[in-house]
Amino acid sequence: MNKSLDDIIKSRPRTHRRSSGRNARAQVLGKTPAAPTPAARQRIKVAKATPAVPATAQQPADKIIVSNLPQDVNEQQVKELFHTTVGPLREVTLHYDSAGRSKGVAAVLFQRKGDGTKAFQQYNNRLIDGS
Repeated sequence: MNKSLDDIIKSRPRTHRRSSGRNARAQVLGKTPAAPTPAARQRIKVAKATPAVPATAQQPADKIIVSNLPQDVNEQQVKELFHTTVGPLREVTLHYDSAGRSKGVAAVLFQRKGDGTKAFQQYNNRLIDGS
């Protein structure tokens, strides 16, 4: 290597670089609107042209997220419901805040691949217990 670092940098072709400094920080803080890059514009155009795939045509799922649960619901009740109505479970995790109160969100992991899709179709946007 008989070139200096400055010579190597000058000889390399310039590519599109991310903005840095104040402008990037202002974009993160929401002070200036960020214009999408040409590559991002292309992805947006492709996304708009692609038809939406219905949930039933997707690959079978083995995990669902259950939300809007009452605070008094515990993991055992969620396990019992999905085990009896859908199929065997691998894991149920109820999410808690820093004070130990339920956030009303649970992750349910099924043993079989298609059971997550089945549970989604069966319980999506439905009231499970009216009491």
